[in-house]
Amino acid sequence: MKFGTFITSQRPERIAANIRTAEECGFESAWIGEHLILPVDYASKYPYSPDGRFPAPPDVPFHDPMLALAFAAGVTSRIKLATGIFVVPLRNPITTAKAVASLDVLSNGRVIFGIGVGWFAEEFAAAGARFDDRALRTREYIELMKVLWTAEDPTYTGKTFSVKGVRFNPKPVQKPHPPIVVGGTSELAIKRAVRYGDGWYAVARSMEEATRLLARLEAQCRAANRTRPVEVTLSLRPGHPLTLDEARELGNRGVARLLVGLPLRAYDDEELARFRDDVMGKL
Repeated sequence: MKFGTFITSQRPERIAANIRTAEECGFESAWIGEHLILPVDYASKYPYSPDGRFPAPPDVPFHDPMLALAFAAGVTSRIKLATGIFVVPLRNPITTAKAVASLDVLSNGRVIFGIGVGWFAEEFAAAGARFDDRALRTREYIELMKVLWTAEDPTYTGKTFSVKGVRFNPKPVQKPHPPIVVGGTSELAIKRAVRYGDGWYAVARSMEEATRLLARLEAQCRAANRTRPVEVTLSLRPGHPLTLDEARELGNRGVARLLVGLPLRAYDDEELARFRDDVMGKL
């Protein structure tokens, strides 16, 4: 079982101290959430809260994830650096591919590229991006990025983006490319994870919900005849302590990585050390 935590601090000294503590405590990865811009009024439903409201005010500060992870890379040496979750269709795919590749090179191959299609229609509108075709663009953008990361003469033709007659460097350190973890618990999100992801990231509000989600993933893998395992990353009951028994049970059910804390509030140094002693050190 691997364990990850979150980067939520805004000040560089706190980010550095927290992620160094996480690395020293044996956490495998540090994840960072993102929003490009936050609308004040919205009708969109946030999929992970009972009332559909995003659990943060619109003035909460979100760092650019690639810049924050690059900073984190410079103050650590082992912990992996993950986007959780990067909204792919909000940005130009070549720009994103360049940022991921550069971060992977500068961190010596420590990037996990967690992605999603996005849920916040008003954010897309504010950023000048289409919302209705975001699933198609996400699929094509990921296909394009894989070509840019792996091919010496990258050529790609899709409905929303095409490239030819270009070169793209640097290539990522990880081969063939950094692992792509698809986030989301809808049936379509699970299908995306099975179709082109190396892993899947889900948020479950209870052990019962986690069981149902894992069963749905297994069913989608069977339907797609996928033989390569999907690495499962799970946040269980975000904001509540994860117990040793729960970690053991989820590991037995095939969960590869558990994330502790919240995308909006990471464990502090004392909580990281306590979790190491109470859970990680006893598995």
